[in-house]
Amino acid sequence: MRNKNYQKTNLKRKNKKSILFNNLEIKAIDNYCDQFKIKNKSKFMREAIITEVLKKFDENYPSLFENKQLTLFH
Repeated sequence: MRNKNYQKTNLKRKNKKSILFNNLEIKAIDNYCDQFKIKNKSKFMREAIITEVLKKFDENYPSLFENKQLTLFH
């Protein structure tokens, strides 16, 4: 039970970020969401950003001979 509460606390979204889009970008996002029947744009953008971040981490995973270490959490 304690572990479940700990996980819920860590997964709560308490940090806010703002993104500005130009008219063409927002029109593209709106058209995409309409075409694919996406109702929750916030969830869509959050998942798109996190997917890209995780993909980059995976692509840049340090090899045996690299000293550079890339981590998701510091």
